[in-house]
Amino acid sequence: MQSLSEDEKKQVLGTLLADQLSVIQEAVKNVPEIKTKVDHLDELLLEVSADVRTIRAAISNLSNQVNDHEHQIAQLMTGD
Repeated sequence: MQSLSEDEKKQVLGTLLADQLSVIQEAVKNVPEIKTKVDHLDELLLEVSADVRTIRAAISNLSNQVNDHEHQIAQLMTGD
């Protein structure tokens, strides 16, 4: 079996590195689009978090109103 010359080794190595660089370039070319999507999702998450806090406050308020009404109904039924 014949061994490769230094130039042939460099050529093979260069080809391998070029292939790997191509794969890396392909992977990172979508990074700006991915960042844009992540930023949008972050904004949506902030909106959802605010909506959840609003819903929790409304539920708490309704729960308090129901408890007050139940207390008032119980008082009316007992005549207190």
